[in-house]
Formats: sequence, C-alpha cells, structure tokens
Amino acid sequence: MSPRALRDRAAIAGIGCTELSKASGQTPLRLAVRAVLLAVEDAGLDLAEVDGLACHHANDSAQPFQVAEALGMSVSWFHEEAGGGSKAPVVVGSAAAAVAGGLARNVVVYRALNGRSGMRMGNSGTGGRRGAMGDSAYQVPYGMVAPAQAYAMAARQHMVRYGTTEEHLGTVAVQQRRNAGLNDNALMRAPITMDDYLASRWVVEPFRLLDCCLETDGACAVLVTSAEQARDLRHPVTAISGWAAAIGDNGFSATRDGDLTSSSAALVAPRLWAMAGLGPDDVDVAQLYDAFTYSVLVQLEDYGFCAKGDAGHLVASGATALGGHLPVNTHGGFLSEGYVHGINHIAEAVRQLRGTAGARQVPDCRVALSTAQPGYLTGMSSAVLLSRS
Repeated sequence: MSPRALRDRAAIAGIGCTELSKASGQTPLRLAVRAVLLAVEDAGLDLAEVDGLACHHANDSAQPFQVAEALGMSVSWFHEEAGGGSKAPVVVGSAAAAVAGGLARNVVVYRALNGRSGMRMGNSGTGGRRGAMGDSAYQVPYGMVAPAQAYAMAARQHMVRYGTTEEHLGTVAVQQRRNAGLNDNALMRAPITMDDYLASRWVVEPFRLLDCCLETDGACAVLVTSAEQARDLRHPVTAISGWAAAIGDNGFSATRDGDLTSSSAALVAPRLWAMAGLGPDDVDVAQLYDAFTYSVLVQLEDYGFCAKGDAGHLVASGATALGGHLPVNTHGGFLSEGYVHGINHIAEAVRQLRGTAGARQVPDCRVALSTAQPGYLTGMSSAVLLSRS
C-alpha cells in the first residue's frame, strides 16, 4: 500500500496533559494513567472503547502492559518504542496506520517521565558511560557524554559557515518564552530579554543555560481514531495527513562529508511532504523539536522553510513569532513549557488546529507540523503533519 493511501484516514480526537513540574511526587505510571484518562475524556469516549496503547521511552516510563493493568483495560493492539526524542511522531504514525488498517479502533499514544526528579539525562543510558559503543566509544574517554555537547558542535559549525550569531540563538529562546507567558501549563512564564539570554551562564559553547530545554516531570497523551469516527466526536477533526521517519548519518564519524549543518530532518522532509500532498508553504504553525535553540534553526532549513544558512535571519525577522507567517513552538516549546519528549508538541498542534489555544492562537490555522529531534544523537528523526478537516 502506498503511504499516500493512509493520508487523512486517521485523526487525533483527544489530548491530555498532566501538570508539568520539577518534582511531580508521582510515579511515571500514575502520570501515564492520568494523561491517558484525560485524552479519552477529551475525545468524549469511554475507556472501554480504547483497544490500543502505544508509547516510547528511554527506560523511564510506564509500559503499555502496566497502564492497561492499572486501568483494567483489554488491549488488542500495542506498540512500544525504545528511544526518546526521535520517536513521538512516528509512534503516532504507527497508531494511525493501525487504525486505518483495522487493527485497532482507538489508540492512546502517551509519554510519561520524571525527567527532573527521577531519571535525569545524565543518569540514563543516553548520558552515561556504560556500554559505550559506536561513536560514543571514541567520545566518552574525552568527556563528550551529553546531548548538549553534540548539538553544540553542530551549532558552532553553522555559525562559522553561515554567520549565524549568538543573538539568532537567543531570539529563539526569547520568542518561545514570550509564547509560554500565554500558556498556563508552562513551567517558565516570566519574560526574558536578549540581555537576560546573553547573561545566562555557559553550559557548553555556544550554548548558554537559556539555549537548553527544561528537565521536566509530566505526561502527555493523544487519542488516535479513524477520521470517520472523529466526525461524530466532540471536536473538529484533526486529520493525520502524513508522517515520515528516517535514519541518516549516525554520529560524527559517520558524517560522510563532515557537514554537521544539515540533519536527518532533510531526509524526513521530502517523504513527509509527498505523503501528505503538502509543502512548507502550506504550514500555518510549526512545533519544532527544541531540545536546544539550534535544533529549531536547522529544522527551519531542512524542512524547506528557508534556504540553508538563512534560519537565523528568518527568526530575527519575526517570521517565527506569534503574528509572523510561520509561528514556531506557540506553547513555549521544550525551552519554556516543558520537555515531554515530543508528545506535548503534538498536543499543541492539535489545540491550534481546533482553535482552542487561547491568547496564543494562530488565526485560521489549518495545517500544523510537529517534529522529532533532527538526528544528531542517533541519526533517527521523524515528523507528523496534521490538518483540520
């Protein structure tokens, strides 16, 4: 079956997010259960009508069998991905394919973690020193163990090659904090200025503290159903028009031409546009994976919203701010709302398409893009396009 045959066959009918915090005082299982129930309630369905569960995790979440047991569910389809930032859009796509293929009627995709009070990045396999293999076997002995270090190398090359500035990075942080000020669920709502950004402490050059996402406790879920059933539920239909994934260069030694200024997102983009029958000019709002400010810039380029090297100028022009022609991370993103590994980006895309985003609502929003991490850590990336029917 051609991927195009799956276009708009499934929809997101429910979203649910818990409070985001630095110390939830709850287990990931409790957080997951709460998010799942909120998504089902939002869709206007009964829990007994849900027959599918899907998630992704990095050894820090509740597994589908645990959620099903806790809720007394009978599940006939489930999907579980190991991994963090690369996975949310493709897991939603897998749920959409299951629904379109008749393998399940209603699937809840969730992500739950205590990313601040529990399994922090530096204490997990991602940032740890055990089991180093591939590129990490050559990086760990020199102290290169954190995602910020890998992204920083790419950001520095982009700055050297294209003239991208610290102020361009800072504009991303300032704009997203302004958006978070309009979001009651955001962890960081106090406005920041460029001076605040430049005064924040170094983490790894060229990244300052305000270039880096928030470690967060919380959970988020979306309910995927058929587009046909979604028409009979309580919200406007948010169709899943396309999704795509790719594995490109994995790490730095495998980068064939030494160019770190392009990412695996450049491989995802053409497949995504082709499946959806849409292009960059059709997108009204973009929720771009923002573990670091630089990832927003490289994705603006690799998804075709501007030429390579022009992303800094694009954000500086105000185009990606609320009121610009391509608002980005309207909820504040991982930098200011909180980091739930991508599902909260998808939930915000749904709000924008429904027209329920309140003061941060993008007028007449009809097409929304949500992306995964662009691939610097594993070579893996994915994205999903949603549209209002």
